[in-house]
Amino acid sequence: MLSNLVNSHIHSIYLLVQYKSQSLIEHVRQNWVFSSPVKDQFIAVVPPQMRMGPEWFQGTADAVFQNIDLIRYYNPELVIVFGADHIYRMDIRQMIDFHLAKGAHVTVAARPVPIDTASAFGVIAVDDEKRISRFQEKPKRPASMPGDLRRAYVSMGNYIFTRDVLLESLARSQRRRQHDFGAHVIPDLVDGGRVFAYDFASNVIPGTMPYEETGYWRDVGTISAFFDAHMDMLGEAPKFELDNRAWPIHPSGFEGPATKILRGEIRNSVIGEGVLIRKAKIKNSVIRSGVVIEDGVVVENCIIMDRAVLRKGCSLKRTIVDKYNVIGEGEQIGYDAESDRFRCHIDSSGIAIVPRGGKIRRGGR
Repeated sequence: MLSNLVNSHIHSIYLLVQYKSQSLIEHVRQNWVFSSPVKDQFIAVVPPQMRMGPEWFQGTADAVFQNIDLIRYYNPELVIVFGADHIYRMDIRQMIDFHLAKGAHVTVAARPVPIDTASAFGVIAVDDEKRISRFQEKPKRPASMPGDLRRAYVSMGNYIFTRDVLLESLARSQRRRQHDFGAHVIPDLVDGGRVFAYDFASNVIPGTMPYEETGYWRDVGTISAFFDAHMDMLGEAPKFELDNRAWPIHPSGFEGPATKILRGEIRNSVIGEGVLIRKAKIKNSVIRSGVVIEDGVVVENCIIMDRAVLRKGCSLKRTIVDKYNVIGEGEQIGYDAESDRFRCHIDSSGIAIVPRGGKIRRGGR
């Protein structure tokens, strides 16, 4: 999301974080510091302000309400509220142009989906001008797009607000103890305000390749979705192409040597900076920065996070290894679910997850 904002020339960014956010805060501190003398160019991490009590953020609207003084201080014409756990490319300036052209109070990013799958989402009903007439939360009979009975608009959870409308609606929602934009704030504005849907499919990104999935968007709020999104980036013609120099995904910085491969068999994989591979087989996997992979290691359909160490002879299959882990010599993960349950988390999709900072040896952690 930060890459989309920066590529869209939007540089006044507050990142609202919840609990257990230290790793994210460190990532932003190390990789997203603007060195501009212009005061309105910044990415600032903002923890919960506890304005109404000792609680963390109670929802998306509550997160913004707890930081309402920041909006009043900068006094912008527009406030953009976007979620951070989705994978996609978007030129937000095109959505802003739509918002201004419509004279909208609120604009909601909407993604067309086949109507037989729309019941899994929040569906947006619109008229021919794309003005929103109602919201349907996971309806059995979704409203179709105007002129297209085969598809429906679903909300992406991304919003553009005119400042005064946002401040008034936040104050009203807090009085009612309603804390979510999608469930409370936006539906409340539909009847009396100018609320429009922006068609994400109309967003044009330079450098997009013909083989990429049109309108690629993934919510990576679950382990399986996170895993699948990584797999979508692999291959000669991936669904989502990482290498787009016209609209780059700005990577984290890595201070260290280049990747060194002494010997190995590597197929259809992405290898980060500073990786050391001695003699290993790697297939359909994403290997992040600074990973050490020793002799005889087998990695298949895996995600190996930064600075993990895979010791001699270990084998991993459909496994996510978080940062700074050490997988012991000869260990096997992802082959026997019952055995793995005593050493790591097993997602309902069957993917094994080794949490951050541990060591797995024979017989346990």
